[in-house]
Amino acid sequence: MSAQMDELIAQFQHFQSKVQQAEARFAGVGDMQERIARLETTVTSPDGTVTVTAGAGGTITDLRLTAGATRVEAGQLAATIMHTIRRAAAGAAQQQAGIVDETFGDAFGVDVSAQVREAQAAAFGTAAAEPASEQEPRQPSRPVRRRAAGDDDDFDQGPILRRS
Repeated sequence: MSAQMDELIAQFQHFQSKVQQAEARFAGVGDMQERIARLETTVTSPDGTVTVTAGAGGTITDLRLTAGATRVEAGQLAATIMHTIRRAAAGAAQQQAGIVDETFGDAFGVDVSAQVREAQAAAFGTAAAEPASEQEPRQPSRPVRRRAAGDDDDFDQGPILRRS
């Protein structure tokens, strides 16, 4: 019976050591949560007209347009804004993944940063090695309006007023 008791004590001590290891690993959770809550990524468009700030989870916390943005065609400005938002959100997600990796990466054998890059690659159509924050903006597609026979609403062929 003494051998069984020794075996039970050894198993209990092993269990206690695992609990202590888990406690040590999770001790950094509060710090990790604070760091994630404070994280911020600010990205400016290549032409300098749009600046976007994203926080934890890719939440957009600020959007700034320069005076030069008013001289950009509306469709191009919209594309620039969306591209800059994607870059800022992607950067925030990568920064957040890095914080998680620093806290838990070794403990669970998971590379969260790599998973985020792969998810961004799938979502944004970039190569996995190329962060989504570096992709080029896509030009917005516009439907082409075809003039129907007898279309009276198309006035681009000349003046709409007749001269007497």
